[in-house]
Amino acid sequence: MLCSCAEKDRNQLPANRGFGDRTMVINEQDSLSVGNTYLSVYSQIYSYSENITHDLTATVSLRNTSIHDSIYVLSANYYDTFGSLLKNYVSTPIFIKPLETIHIVINEEDKDGGTGANFLFKWATKETTPEPLFEAVMISTSGSQGLSFTTLGKRIY
Repeated sequence: MLCSCAEKDRNQLPANRGFGDRTMVINEQDSLSVGNTYLSVYSQIYSYSENITHDLTATVSLRNTSIHDSIYVLSANYYDTFGSLLKNYVSTPIFIKPLETIHIVINEEDKDGGTGANFLFKWATKETTPEPLFEAVMISTSGSQGLSFTTLGKRIY
């Protein structure tokens, strides 16, 4: 029996699917607690000096930590190093089911965010529901070597 390994073609990776099948309308009568979370992400990091950067893929995870209730993401704004809005990934409120995780992927070729990119999430939950968890995993591989690190969202008021 012969077996071989082939490198996965990076051009065949799926694009961000969007969240159109998750949209919903939130009524003002719903007594929801609204919050904001800041998450740092990195499209690039400095390597060797301030003149050389290394490109990264970022996987941004939006996690519902509740075992009973859905949570609602009202906006997911992506900003570059200089604080300029690059993209709003959520323009209409979406839901995340209990214990579900959804993702936003920033491709390695997408350098727009730079070395200090960030997300600002606006979300809503029932008063008794735990707040969502936002985290990012940045990764890059070359040959048999790679690097990866994570960031964790911080609620801002």
